[in-house]
Amino acid sequence: MLRHSSRGALAALWFATACAHPSPPPPRTAHAEDIFLAPQAEVMEAVVPPHATLDGLLRGYAFPPPVIEAAVRSARSVFNPRQLRERQPYRLVKSPDGLLEEFEYQIDADRFLRIFAPDRTRPDVLDATVLPYEKDTTIETVRGTVDAAHPSLIAAMVSAGENVQLAMSLADIFSSQIDFESDLQPGDGFEVLVQKSSREGQFAGYGPILGARFVADGREHEAFRWSNPETARAGYYDPAGRSLKRFMLRTPLKFEPRITSGFTRNRLHPVFRTYRAHLGIDYAAPVGAPVVAVSSGVVVSAGWAGGGGKQVRLRHGDGYETYYLHLSAFGPGIRAGVHVDQGQLIGRVGATGTATGPHLDYRLKRNGQFVNPLVVQRSQPPGDPIPPSLMPAFFTERDSTLRQLTTTVLAAAPAANPGPVPGR
Repeated sequence: MLRHSSRGALAALWFATACAHPSPPPPRTAHAEDIFLAPQAEVMEAVVPPHATLDGLLRGYAFPPPVIEAAVRSARSVFNPRQLRERQPYRLVKSPDGLLEEFEYQIDADRFLRIFAPDRTRPDVLDATVLPYEKDTTIETVRGTVDAAHPSLIAAMVSAGENVQLAMSLADIFSSQIDFESDLQPGDGFEVLVQKSSREGQFAGYGPILGARFVADGREHEAFRWSNPETARAGYYDPAGRSLKRFMLRTPLKFEPRITSGFTRNRLHPVFRTYRAHLGIDYAAPVGAPVVAVSSGVVVSAGWAGGGGKQVRLRHGDGYETYYLHLSAFGPGIRAGVHVDQGQLIGRVGATGTATGPHLDYRLKRNGQFVNPLVVQRSQPPGDPIPPSLMPAFFTERDSTLRQLTTTVLAAAPAANPGPVPGR
């Protein structure tokens, strides 16, 4: 009896031990149909936060310091990391072992920065390049009408489903022919043939305006973009081939400035409350609005001018000089002796000096005497025409543009040929 009980106790002990420490299973034989998954890389997509730097952005993902230093160093070779802008999208790929495989940052609508590891065995060696986005390009006809609900060019353009950028470009083309502050009347309208770009089905920006027709105050104006094959320079011309570019722009502001004080020999000064001459045109504009040179010339001075505040003075041909007063800042590189082109940024609107609020005081002098800029601008002759030997080529492109302006059919633009007018 005792022997039997001992055997039972030993059996029970063996069973308990086996349960507590089970024997390992036999090795499993791999079969051909088995799939072994490698660790996956992490892909992160976000936008740049405020006040971020490339160094700080990468540190937030816990990359090793040598990898971060290599990324910043490679980026500097093609892009200024200080120009990293908040709210711009980026995409980052982090390898399973915590290293940087790829970083892409959208610089603007046209380009992106790419940082990548060309050799996985050397994670602290990275390359960088700036690449263009692949885009689809079309040519479209845009039409709009000025009416009581949309009394300005901007309002009419937005109503047509477009944005301010296209309105600004159209205004630049006709700036020497149309006063967009006073000429527009209900019933006026426009037709614009323009290149548009899209990326992944989303609007990505405008290309050049190829042709335009604008009816303002009952008068019809037409413009055609044409590139001189001998100089490769493009410009806008009327139907007869005369350049729409005048010696001087209508105003130094980009779009529809409102005149608050005109050229006069006897004006009540808003600060000193005495009557005195006002030898320029005051334009209402917000602080920081861009001010451009009305004509090509040389900077005579860029500095403080007493009651005129920060002022830029330019010398042009034919005895003309222009003055831009009360600026808040000067344009990049604007200093005495520098040549500037027509339309180049020379400063920004402000209220420096003797001023009751932000505005631009624009003055024009000819042969040492101040003259009314509006009168001079209206009396400018038409621009230089296309050379007679090139007129047949211009007429061919003009007629092609006219045909497209009068149809609602969208025409595809060849991406490899961003020429001024389709059909060349």
